[in-house]
Amino acid sequence: MTTLAFGFVLIGVLVGLVLMGMHIAIALFGVAFVGIWLIRDNIDLAFRMLELTAYSGIADYLFATIPLFVLMGLLVSVSNVGRDTFQVAEELLRRMICGLGVATVAANTIFAAVTGVSIASAAVFTRVAVPEMTRHGYRPAFSAGTVAGSSVLGMLIPPSLLLIIYGILAEVSIGGMFLAGILPGLMLAGGFVVMLIGLTLAFPRFVLADPDAVKARKRDTDLTPMPAREMIAKLTPIVLLVILVLGGLYTGFFTPTEAGGIGAFGALIVALSRRSLDRHKLWQVMKQTGVISVSILLLLVAASFYSRMLAIAGLPNAITGLVTDSGFGPLGFLFFYAVIILLMGMILDSTSILLIMVPIAAPIAQGMGIDLMHFGIVTVLAVEIGLLTPPFGISVFTVHNTLNDPDVSVESIFAATLPFIAVMLLVLVIVALVPTTATLFL
Repeated sequence: MTTLAFGFVLIGVLVGLVLMGMHIAIALFGVAFVGIWLIRDNIDLAFRMLELTAYSGIADYLFATIPLFVLMGLLVSVSNVGRDTFQVAEELLRRMICGLGVATVAANTIFAAVTGVSIASAAVFTRVAVPEMTRHGYRPAFSAGTVAGSSVLGMLIPPSLLLIIYGILAEVSIGGMFLAGILPGLMLAGGFVVMLIGLTLAFPRFVLADPDAVKARKRDTDLTPMPAREMIAKLTPIVLLVILVLGGLYTGFFTPTEAGGIGAFGALIVALSRRSLDRHKLWQVMKQTGVISVSILLLLVAASFYSRMLAIAGLPNAITGLVTDSGFGPLGFLFFYAVIILLMGMILDSTSILLIMVPIAAPIAQGMGIDLMHFGIVTVLAVEIGLLTPPFGISVFTVHNTLNDPDVSVESIFAATLPFIAVMLLVLVIVALVPTTATLFL
């Protein structure tokens, strides 16, 4: 068996192990170790490379970005900033067509700018937005689907953990990835808004339980407006955090790691000022930060070891040659790669897909002249769609489990997210065809 064929076998074994339930880090370590051992017929080399990777894999100041942004997101989540953001968006947008749906998207967009984790957004807005939407006559399944669909914005709008992980795996600037995610993220949010309005006009019964009753309620209900002072007070903390973190980062005043530290400190001040952080909650936040951060950093060490095995096998260069010889141009490769990511998204979680595919695909894309920032946004967009597609659909299951309503099935939430998937596919195609959408601010 040739080294190239053996490399493909190892990738197949890796995917198989993950599908059978093995933890992705253990699978990456195991496949990489066995691969280096068998390719070079030297178990001592495999042990030496494992030792070297364990130290050098995360021995960089840049990796402190991960726990700092995780800590910021968790502190923001416990301080009820998400609830306040939704309430203000609801006040400003409730008279629009599908106003509460649009308010959910708007609140998720703002919330994503300080959390970076879609699951956090899904959990927060399930508790806040779904009961409010249902109370105003929206179908419970549609309300849950709107939260699940708009929660994916947290993975694209900076700061995003997926963008950080991609930047580390592809060895590109994390600050640059944050800049590249701005316009596609806003395009996605705008597409969701247009889709919700159009869907309500064209298929009102898909959105509303009883459209006629909702119209009558809007005419008859005397709504007490929220005072402007209260709206400003509710929005001030999250706006200041966004300006502090992203403003400092984009002006070059902070490095990504410093921005994470400043953001975490700002989020701590917000949580303390709102008296939403006692000693028990602080311990839970710190413990969750440690668990999430260590899990991600362990995965990155494993991915680095896996990348070295691929390099020893000569897999990236060999695949580049095969792709070039097959007549695939850069655009053809980009769409072929996106289709693979979409298929993998049905059976694997987002981080696993990045860890398996980026070490293989990024060198190929670079060899074909594709900008790695642009390639990263296409990758994250395609991976995001997997958050909503069955059978895995982690955002849908998060909403379903948080909602805990026996009348709202997982299947009905999946059906309600289909329009969001359609918008995401459209944005994915536009970004793939027009690289400027990702490189405009670079």
